[in-house]
Amino acid sequence: MPQDVDILKRTAFFRAGDPVNVYPFIEAEQTGKHNVKRACELLKVSRSAYYQHARGEQSTRDRVDARLTEQIIAVHAASNGTYGVPRIHAKLAAAGLRHGRKRVARRMRAAGIAGKCPRRWKTTTVADPHAGARPDLVDRNFRVDATAVDTRWCGDITYINTWEGWLYLATVIDLASRRVVG
Repeated sequence: MPQDVDILKRTAFFRAGDPVNVYPFIEAEQTGKHNVKRACELLKVSRSAYYQHARGEQSTRDRVDARLTEQIIAVHAASNGTYGVPRIHAKLAAAGLRHGRKRVARRMRAAGIAGKCPRRWKTTTVADPHAGARPDLVDRNFRVDATAVDTRWCGDITYINTWEGWLYLATVIDLASRRVVG
């Protein structure tokens, strides 16, 4: 019993965290007066895990994590570094690999990779506060007889965000025929 108290006192600092932190202490005590079986029982560590660590083998979880990290890096590289956790998780799920989203996030953090966020919207037009209002030549009357083709046109500009940058689409529509003129 005094030996048990001695082990518990000396490992109080190590027992709070990961069980791997206790293994070097068990190894040091093995050469001394304590046996491995009793030390593992007191420290609430399985002997098989201790011996696996002593042989230098990776745990099953570590092997799966290493394989998962490789797959995450491959998906991230295939997306040119743009995919974040949700998309990588979806790609892995589509490939039949069932891992939690938070686990994928942990592995990405450990590998030091992250997705790229879209840029902030940039205001491109600054209105002149002293400019007067333009006259409404159409008088807000967009209904035109079908016989009055090419008498009233309407224009519009649309901005389309693509992977290569902004695409600007400008159109001119004939109000009578509803056809794109230019």
